[in-house]
Amino acid sequence: MLCCIFAQIGLYAAAMLQLSIPTTRLDRIAVGLSGLCLVHCVATAVLLALVSAAGGFLGSPIIHEVGLTLAMMFGSIALGRGIFEHGFMMPSAIGGLGLGVMAGALTLPHDGTEAAYTVVGVMILALGHRLNAMAAD
Repeated sequence: MLCCIFAQIGLYAAAMLQLSIPTTRLDRIAVGLSGLCLVHCVATAVLLALVSAAGGFLGSPIIHEVGLTLAMMFGSIALGRGIFEHGFMMPSAIGGLGLGVMAGALTLPHDGTEAAYTVVGVMILALGHRLNAMAAD
């Protein structure tokens, strides 16, 4: 059983290294998505405060859930590839903490606390991506 796990990890590492997108580009995309997420969360809060009718679409839980899921997938891929390319674990550890906070935000009720946790998680994840990009250079 343990041999199968190590074999799968080796295949995953080989597949990730063969992708044509460099880690720094993935990190930049992930940071950009994190920024868009941050803008979405802040804009939603402001728009909800100013115009309650805007909350029907922008405050929809499905947008939050889909956006966070996409951001977490891109973040995991970029941070994971960074480990294989430069070998440093710290950027992925910090990014993983941000991913955990973002995942935890998905479990909170949509009353404003989940937006605060999402913003904190996105900022931690963006720091992990920045460190990952710096380590790859």
